[in-house]
Amino acid sequence: MDTTELQPVSNFIKTLPPFDQLTDRLINQCCSALSVVYYSKNELLVHVDNNQPQLYIVRSGAFEVTTEKGALIDRISDGQFFGFSGMLSGEKVVNKVHILEDGLIYQLPLKIFNHLRASSQVFDHFFNQAFAKRLRHQGEIKSSKINSSRIHSLISEKMISINSDSSIQNAASLMSEKRVSSLIIIDNNQLTGILTDRDLRNRVLAKGLTGDTLIKQVMTTNPVTIPKNALVFEAMLLMSEKNIHHLPVVENNLPISMLTSTDIMRSQSSQPLLLIGQIDRQNSIENIVNVSKQLPSLLQNLIAGEAKAQEIGRILTLVTDALTKRLIFIAQEQLGEAPMQFCWLAFGSQARQDQAAGADQDNALLLEQETDESSELYFKKLATIVCAGLDKCGFPYCPGDIMATTPKWRCSLAQWQTYFRDWISMPQPRALLNASIFFDMRPIYGQTALFEQLQNGVLQQTKNNDIFIAALTRNAVQRVAPLGFFKNFVIERDGSEVKGIDLKHKGLALINDIARIYALANGIKAVNSQQRLIALIGNTGLNQQDMHNLIDASEFIAHKRLMNQGLQYEQGSDLSNYLLPNNLSPLARHHLKDAFKVVHDSQAGIKLKFLRQF
Repeated sequence: MDTTELQPVSNFIKTLPPFDQLTDRLINQCCSALSVVYYSKNELLVHVDNNQPQLYIVRSGAFEVTTEKGALIDRISDGQFFGFSGMLSGEKVVNKVHILEDGLIYQLPLKIFNHLRASSQVFDHFFNQAFAKRLRHQGEIKSSKINSSRIHSLISEKMISINSDSSIQNAASLMSEKRVSSLIIIDNNQLTGILTDRDLRNRVLAKGLTGDTLIKQVMTTNPVTIPKNALVFEAMLLMSEKNIHHLPVVENNLPISMLTSTDIMRSQSSQPLLLIGQIDRQNSIENIVNVSKQLPSLLQNLIAGEAKAQEIGRILTLVTDALTKRLIFIAQEQLGEAPMQFCWLAFGSQARQDQAAGADQDNALLLEQETDESSELYFKKLATIVCAGLDKCGFPYCPGDIMATTPKWRCSLAQWQTYFRDWISMPQPRALLNASIFFDMRPIYGQTALFEQLQNGVLQQTKNNDIFIAALTRNAVQRVAPLGFFKNFVIERDGSEVKGIDLKHKGLALINDIARIYALANGIKAVNSQQRLIALIGNTGLNQQDMHNLIDASEFIAHKRLMNQGLQYEQGSDLSNYLLPNNLSPLARHHLKDAFKVVHDSQAGIKLKFLRQF
């Protein structure tokens, strides 16, 4: 661009997030590399050259981005961008850009775009977050497809691999030749790592390494993988949970292909990712609350599509996690940097990732050290902002005050260690009640090393601790499945009102108790009940068939609970955990009795195993 034109262009670019976070030197480099193109609406479409990927910055005019089939993805106007999806994924752009109004566009070459990303974490983070926005063309979720679409239906390309002793120059050449954003690293016919465009930017270019550097020095080792026959939904969750864009696909533990976030984007199964992406872009609590209003419709879509209860729980929890993280971010924007390291903890259903509609809050703050007056005030304000925000988003305050706003649950690692040590060494009734809540815990935000130190210490104390496990078991079996002597349902009543069967407290909670007891007795780190049961196979008295029976029972009861709540929501009724058996078909009633029988038998199993000597 001519130097006489640079100043007005620079003035405009500086007003645009994330360019407004760049140094003057980077702004000048950016503007010098820009080209200006005028588009008339008579041209109908913007020609996107896949051989020369560019970031398109709209100076004026209006444009519309659609899929190949015409589904609307986004409308773009002054100060907005398109083209970055292909630049981030390294794959061919198939979306179409329609010209709605005459306009000017600045075009930024891929090389400079990547240079800016490597030079500014804020710039890089902005476009990684914006990448999720381009999933919007998926529109309404196809929940049944979440249930049925498999990974193998998305992968058609042959595996593109290289060995770890090759140079990064060879790797970059191969990626360029094959037009891919990642490579699978194979040594001795085994998967040893992956190399992505992000690795090249952050570990090679940013550090000034030469082209003869070996791949093994910069690759991502021990990558997360996914089986060929896994659901697309599972891949979507993994990518969201791990914040990754590439998943090696394996068959019989051998890699066969690479799945990318772009593949997921095309799978029509990404509404949860869209919602999470929207949450991550909000800069005020009011806006976060508005976005959270989509949760009921998301839940209804999942229920209507007959997604599994386990899947629905994980999706809802992912959204809750995203809301919590964003609220903490906004709180810190207001309060400034924290005076010490901390970790925001979730307990109960959020920790287990099995949330349902109407879940209340169970959270706490784990602090690096004891607070003084100033730091105590900081974390009190932080907790107040976050918990109030969650309440506005539809997650009511905990009636038992198990929240970070309660001073007792906002304390140092040493104090938390004391709490758990007392609960384990003196398992009195109150301690046992705490066990059912606090022993299901998961880090949501902050310094996870603090959580790991706490969790490791807890599991060391509970593993093979016969007295504590016996006390837990004795407490757990006080509640029983709602089956009478002749296997008839035991219906709860409130005076003359017939309430029905409490599917949560007389079903799912009992399964959670069983899984928790086995996990704590065996030092299992997993928190989700299904993951705990799977981890227990082979090293306890719980055999594989028992595990599958409990998982199936949990899924069936949870599914009936969700279906019932979906119906309550449609009817405008208050959501509850109670189900009237007469509202079920005879076959469904029979299956529900079978599920409760499994719970009953499993309770008998833990009594036999853990109470026999007491």
